[in-house]
Amino acid sequence: MASRFLLELNAPASGFTESFLLGNGSFGASVLGKPGTESFALNLDTLWSAGPLGDEPGPSPAYLLQPLRDAIAAGDFKRADAISRDMQGPGWTQSYQPLGTLKLTYAAAAEISGYNRCLDLAKAEARATYDSENGSVQLRSLVSAPAGVLLATIAGPGILAFVEMALAFNTPHEKAEIAVAEADGIKWMTVTGRVPKTVLPNYVDDEPAIVYADDMPDASGTVAAGMGYAVVAALHQDAAGSARLIVSAESGFRGYDQRPSADVAALAKAAKDRVTAALAQPIQRLVEDHREDYSSYFDRMDFDLSQSPVHDGLDPRRAELLYHYGRYLMISSSRPGTQPTNLQGIWNVDVRPAWSANYTININTEMNYWPAEMTGLGDLAAPLHQFVAEAAGARGQVAARHYYGARGATIHHNTDIWHFSAPVHGDPSWANWASGLIWLAVQLNSRLDYYPDDDGFLRTIALPVWREAVPFALDMLVEDQDGALVASPSTSPENQFFAADGAKVAVSAGSAMDQEMIRELLEIFVGFATADDAALKAEARAALAKLKIPHIDATGALSEWSVDVTSAEIGHRHLSHLFGLHPGRRITAQTTPEAFAGVRKALDVRLANGSGHTGWSQAWILCQAARLRDTARADKAIHGLLNNLAFKSLMVLHPHSGWEEGNVFQIDGNFGAVAGMTELLVQSRKGHIIILPTLPASWPAGSARNIRTVGGHSVDLSWENGALASLTLRGGRAETIEVELPTSELAQMMMRMAGVLAVEGKVCRIELQGEKALNFQF
Repeated sequence: MASRFLLELNAPASGFTESFLLGNGSFGASVLGKPGTESFALNLDTLWSAGPLGDEPGPSPAYLLQPLRDAIAAGDFKRADAISRDMQGPGWTQSYQPLGTLKLTYAAAAEISGYNRCLDLAKAEARATYDSENGSVQLRSLVSAPAGVLLATIAGPGILAFVEMALAFNTPHEKAEIAVAEADGIKWMTVTGRVPKTVLPNYVDDEPAIVYADDMPDASGTVAAGMGYAVVAALHQDAAGSARLIVSAESGFRGYDQRPSADVAALAKAAKDRVTAALAQPIQRLVEDHREDYSSYFDRMDFDLSQSPVHDGLDPRRAELLYHYGRYLMISSSRPGTQPTNLQGIWNVDVRPAWSANYTININTEMNYWPAEMTGLGDLAAPLHQFVAEAAGARGQVAARHYYGARGATIHHNTDIWHFSAPVHGDPSWANWASGLIWLAVQLNSRLDYYPDDDGFLRTIALPVWREAVPFALDMLVEDQDGALVASPSTSPENQFFAADGAKVAVSAGSAMDQEMIRELLEIFVGFATADDAALKAEARAALAKLKIPHIDATGALSEWSVDVTSAEIGHRHLSHLFGLHPGRRITAQTTPEAFAGVRKALDVRLANGSGHTGWSQAWILCQAARLRDTARADKAIHGLLNNLAFKSLMVLHPHSGWEEGNVFQIDGNFGAVAGMTELLVQSRKGHIIILPTLPASWPAGSARNIRTVGGHSVDLSWENGALASLTLRGGRAETIEVELPTSELAQMMMRMAGVLAVEGKVCRIELQGEKALNFQF
């Protein structure tokens, strides 16, 4: 039913976090749904402050690496922190910028009734409808990928009382110019300007925080920093009163290593050409093309809880809506050829957004793409893949050499559209984490997990990145007192521990997260390395044999650090040390039972002390619960996301005292929730699929269609009264796999059906054929 996909609210948005988000991967709009005067806050994925980076400033601090390692080996962690600060760069990433807010006045002020606004997740449209003394009104808005424009249509007798519709524009940028014109019954508005040449992060108190350039473009129209932008809007009202608004925008971004354009006349022409082309098409053609394009992504899979009743205050239908909203956001904010999604996807209204709305790669950027492959949207991860391949090039190599004298490439915890790679100026607990490229390199393997035969991706993206990430990882390893290899220096992102004198410190060797990620990276590389990689492969294989495994502490919990220390924040929001269970693959109940129990204990400790107070953290808890097969914890995480950590709009939030509402939108929580909920139903690793491993009690009945699995296969399933009712397996290629079912009784039932080779306990060995389906009814 279409109503399953409607996010409906009975009042206009009071601000950005209650707005409805629209986008085509690059051009975004947040819509308030206000009667009479609608607001469209506009964004482009390529509109960032500053410009391409130059050489790393100052002399190389790499000579400090050995003294730093010596301090760590001696247990002098205060000195290690102090040296780490001396190894930081002087700057920060730049900030994702808003275009501004276009306001359309389309109806007279009047008393209204019957107000409704909805976001149709199946059609990617926002609608606002209401009745007034002048009649009914409907405003429909969408952002089309085929046309590259925002389209808003206004209809109904209620707008006839307001003959002259009007456009206005609120710009957040200095010296923006607004021009209006009218021709052939069309009202035109053109906005041009430049974004700042530098913007300091919101957490930096230095002044001036925002600086605009005053230089003129060179002969080619380019500048060193402060790119240009243009917004072009056209409003046409027909004789019957109905109207359409078409908007497009263009930025001066020309590449991460290219001077951006500030030729605003040329940018305005490019935007106007798209608007003109859209005006030449019938409205219905624009709408149909948009729906066809969008549905080609959205209809790839489904997840339905409409048959599950409310359970202990948990409404499964809201969980289902949150799930589809996350899929909607991915389709709307990441497409082949765009930039990857930042902390807020592609939507932002602040010149100094929270944490610069940058790419925070110690969890957030990776989480943005966790659900892509399993929900059939793997091609939408292409922007991240391309970004990582570029970042592992010159900028990452410069950072590795300059800061560590190391081979390969590195990126620290923050990056931006210009591929900033240095350790920022700040506390070592976050600034000096050097493993960003390692994590991104590991995540590239997801594509090959789900598309094992994608040789083009392996050759052009994965192997080139691994050939940079692996040498850096190897150069970060040193022998500890027992002869095992540990990363040094090493931090556990954003957490600290107490030194012997009670001081809070962060830098040591062999944090659990670094050890787990390096192990996965080296194993992946050894598995895919070619003959040309023989020497590096041998080095990686030798390191794997000596690489230290994170240990279990005296309480039975998996330790966050390689030394027994006390965490300064026991309930920390990051679950970095649990990487080996999720998103990693080393730890499972079957192969590493002690470590599996250690993860459970460590998570218990985190939660007992307040972890999960941010949306993305709660989403990561949900993912951990799925792999731990902890149904009660999964239910609690879903409840926490929906009732405590999401706005009315279903944007997942992050508490932030610096913002008026006390919270900001952070999109990774939405994406992490989709990944976690999917893994409650189906999990997979090479040659193994698990069916209903962690079905929550609040989901007694439901179905899912076309969940993708490792190996390129897919699963349809339904369940009733908490028990599996039907299962369809479609082979992506010919392969014998193990399928683990909820009970051994179900496995025995499957044994009597076609395609099942053997049964052992709850596990069936099944022969899949490419593109063929096996159907089972229970």
